[in-house]
Amino acid sequence: MTAPSARAGRPTALCVMNPEAAPLVLPAEPRRRLAEMVRLLPDLSGAQIHAGFPDALAEAEILVSGWGCPRLTTDVLKRAPRLRAVMHAAGTVKPLVSEAVWERSIVISSAADANAGPVVAYTTALITLAARRTLTMAARYHTGWPEQAFRSGGDGLTVGVIGASRIGRGVISQLVRSDAGYRILLSDPYVTAEEARSLGTERVELEELCGRSAVVSVHAPLLPETTGLLDTKLLALLPDGAALINTARGGIVDTDALTRECLSGRLEAYLDVTDPEPLPPGHPLVTLPNVLLTPHIAGAQGTEVRRLGEYAVAEVARWLAGDPLQGRIRREDLARLA
Repeated sequence: MTAPSARAGRPTALCVMNPEAAPLVLPAEPRRRLAEMVRLLPDLSGAQIHAGFPDALAEAEILVSGWGCPRLTTDVLKRAPRLRAVMHAAGTVKPLVSEAVWERSIVISSAADANAGPVVAYTTALITLAARRTLTMAARYHTGWPEQAFRSGGDGLTVGVIGASRIGRGVISQLVRSDAGYRILLSDPYVTAEEARSLGTERVELEELCGRSAVVSVHAPLLPETTGLLDTKLLALLPDGAALINTARGGIVDTDALTRECLSGRLEAYLDVTDPEPLPPGHPLVTLPNVLLTPHIAGAQGTEVRRLGEYAVAEVARWLAGDPLQGRIRREDLARLA
């Protein structure tokens, strides 16, 4: 669907996200800019988000969604006849978008690009820690000064990147520009060898990546074909003392297989995501000294969250002006996105 013309007046917009997140995602200044472009409907309270969502959408032409926004089902959209565009001030739109959205030709935009920067920075920091065998060195500290902190020899540390997603590509870019001398391998079925070389990597099959990498970083989307991708067989190919980093989706890694490898002390693991999430109390990965667990904090946090709202507001401005959206998501894109 097309955006309204300038003469059509200000369209009506509704912001729907968790009340705790809303002041961080859309603080005063981005909200003011949004209100200059559209007629903003009152925000929903916590209780109203689910109970009153369809009724509140009845007037809305634009939905600015975020964490906690209900799914746009057929029943919901039946009560939102004017809705034409959704600007998602968060990452993945998979929990939000149903087939009915595409059938209605509603425009969808995601602020995943704005969320990617913090994940890239966080992952790159974890790779730096893993390169120094940080968990192993810290665990040995009390027994005396440990030897050989850095993993690599004279040829440089080999880092394997699984998935050339926007975050995977961002991590590769950071590693290429680093002066640490990393050698980078990439496994992605949609990337050619020539394209991989242009990114500064070597394209290899997944088995070879696992066998050659001292550090493996996961950046693939969670799809039926990637669920449990890093299983017993592939994890066994990682060299002794290697590190696995996962800031993507927990289900890509076979948790039981990884637990066995970490219990043996053979691998380090730096996990911002797990399967299940969170892990149950008493799970071995929670207390192992060679495992770092963080509660899904790689993405935008604190004041960084404002980036998501600013991105969504800018998308509203582009849509109203008839300009291409930077975060446009199409039906055919969805299957390969996180």
